[in-house]
Amino acid sequence: MKPHKISRAKITPRQWIQVDASKQSMGRVASAIANFLRGKHKRDFTPNLDMGDYVVAINADKLKLTGRKLDQKVYYHHSGYLGGLRKTAIKTVMQKNPTEVLRKAVFSMLDDVKFRKAMMARLKLVKGAAHDYKIDKVK
Repeated sequence: MKPHKISRAKITPRQWIQVDASKQSMGRVASAIANFLRGKHKRDFTPNLDMGDYVVAINADKLKLTGRKLDQKVYYHHSGYLGGLRKTAIKTVMQKNPTEVLRKAVFSMLDDVKFRKAMMARLKLVKGAAHDYKIDKVK
């Protein structure tokens, strides 16, 4: 019996990708960002390796919500105690911190793997279009 040869993906250097969050709806922008953070856009993607790139999302405060999400969507959080359910409407979250809505959407679209926090650390959300990050690609 021949031994099986296992080839490992070469670790490619991480790039900086800029995404404009005001051009599409929240779900489409969040899924595109999640794919870049995970590294699924690369040809040699390997599920058990952290191969993603840095993503800078500009205009995160001008995020588009379709339908009646601004009125109806609610975030739930439970403390674990009786009566510990906390509800927060997306409208109040958008008023306090508009970038948090996109951050939550991207976090829920990423796989629940041990390096999810490291992937989220590579996501940079910017209010407006001006930032100081060095960009390699614009998507």
